[in-house]
Amino acid sequence: MIDFKNPSFVKLAEVSNQEGQEMVGELLIDGEGIQSSFKGMRDMVIFTNKRLIVVNVQGMTGKKRDYTSLPYSKIQAFSVESAGSFDRDTELEMYFSGLGKVRLEFNAKFDVKSFNRFLGSYIL
Repeated sequence: MIDFKNPSFVKLAEVSNQEGQEMVGELLIDGEGIQSSFKGMRDMVIFTNKRLIVVNVQGMTGKKRDYTSLPYSKIQAFSVESAGSFDRDTELEMYFSGLGKVRLEFNAKFDVKSFNRFLGSYIL
């Protein structure tokens, strides 16, 4: 499982939802669809219309995977931070009931305003 207590995490870059579908398609329930997919080195973060799915690819071959499902209904608060001139990454912090803070870093191309509306529509 990804150590959500450790704030260091590889910067995520947006990838096609087809790539996200290939990674977690078999885990999705009826009526659930992928909204955005992001990838670090080997790990992925996938936002659906119901939850956040974090895929931690493990081992030398990458065949071992940990899937962590975080339903939006458990988010109590969230914060987004845009990139600046010197700090080129964008950050998303979500506070989950029973888990605490989950922090994700995205590359500077991440559209923080659109994502704020997206996440707000499922949480508020």
